[in-house]
Amino acid sequence: MDAVLQALTDRSRRTVLDALADRPATVNELAELLPIARPGVSRHLRVLREAGLVDVRQDAQRRVYSLRPEALIDLDLWLGRYRDLWQRRLTDLHAEIARPRTTNSGPGTGPGRDTGPDTDTDTDTDTDTDTEG
Repeated sequence: MDAVLQALTDRSRRTVLDALADRPATVNELAELLPIARPGVSRHLRVLREAGLVDVRQDAQRRVYSLRPEALIDLDLWLGRYRDLWQRRLTDLHAEIARPRTTNSGPGTGPGRDTGPDTDTDTDTDTDTDTEG
C-alpha cells in the first residue's frame, strides 16, 4: 500500500489515473492532459506501473495503458475505517439536529428561539398553618 500512496501523492499521476478510469489510453493521449513533456508523462507512468496501478500492453507501435483498480483495494479498505468514523459522526449530527428542542426560558434564550413547553412551574406552596391561637 505504501507504493500506491507514494504514487498518488503527485497530482499528474492522479490525473492520469482519473483518465484511465474512463478508458485505456496511449502515452500521447495522456500527455495531452498534462502540462509536461512526454518523457515526464512516461516517468509518471513508470511510477504508476511499479506501484501496480496501471498495466501496459503493446498495440502495434503504441503502448496502451489501462487502470488496475484492484491495486486500490487495500487503500480503500484502510480508508473505509475513517469513512465509517465520519459516517457515525454525521449520523449523530443528524440525530442532534432532528431532536426536538427543550430549552427553558433562562439566559441565552431570545426572540425567535423555540423555548418549548413552559416547564417553569411555581412549586412554592404555602403550607404554614397557624396553630396558635
